[in-house]
Amino acid sequence: MNITHPESLIFWSIIVFVILFILLRKYAWKPILGAVSTREESINKALESAEEARKELQNLQSDNEKLIQEARAERDTMLKEARQIKESMIAEAKEEAQAQADKVIKQAQQTIQSEKQAAVAELKNQVANLSVEIAEKVVKSELSSKEKQLQLVDDMLKEVTLN
Repeated sequence: MNITHPESLIFWSIIVFVILFILLRKYAWKPILGAVSTREESINKALESAEEARKELQNLQSDNEKLIQEARAERDTMLKEARQIKESMIAEAKEEAQAQADKVIKQAQQTIQSEKQAAVAELKNQVANLSVEIAEKVVKSELSSKEKQLQLVDDMLKEVTLN
């Protein structure tokens, strides 16, 4: 056998190639394919995990949006209630102030009325005292003489009989 011939070189090259192919297939091809398959599975798992994470992120974002909307609604409700409480407190304060003002006015009117009545009574007493004093002076001057006394009695009797 002579290796220098081109036909034998092709033959030996094919045999070496077949043996190399069998050896590679038996010892290298399966581990390489296994590694590629494992890598492919890990990439697919990573893609699935990324997709799940993206979906979870979307869910979290929508949940956050809902929470923000609920917080805004609750804030608006609290502000509305605070305004209503403020308005009711102001209304109550106004009513109480009005009631106090009415009470003070009523007390002032009662005081004025009682002072007016006291003044009228005092005036009546003074008028009565003055009238008595005047009447006393008139009676003294009228009754100073006997003739005037008789004249006064006659006039009174005439008035009594006339009525």
